[in-house]
Amino acid sequence: MLFMPAEKGQGLVEYAIILVLVAILVIVVVRMFGPKTGNTFSSINNSLP
Repeated sequence: MLFMPAEKGQGLVEYAIILVLVAILVIVVVRMFGPKTGNTFSSINNSLP
């Protein structure tokens, strides 16, 4: 118990890695479904008076 390593930086790095992975996942999903979603909203908008 005399020497306890600091773990604050480790937690920050883990949160950063999770944030990067979530951002990559969001980018992939938007690229896959973006045009299809945009076309759906355009067709709904065009069908409204």
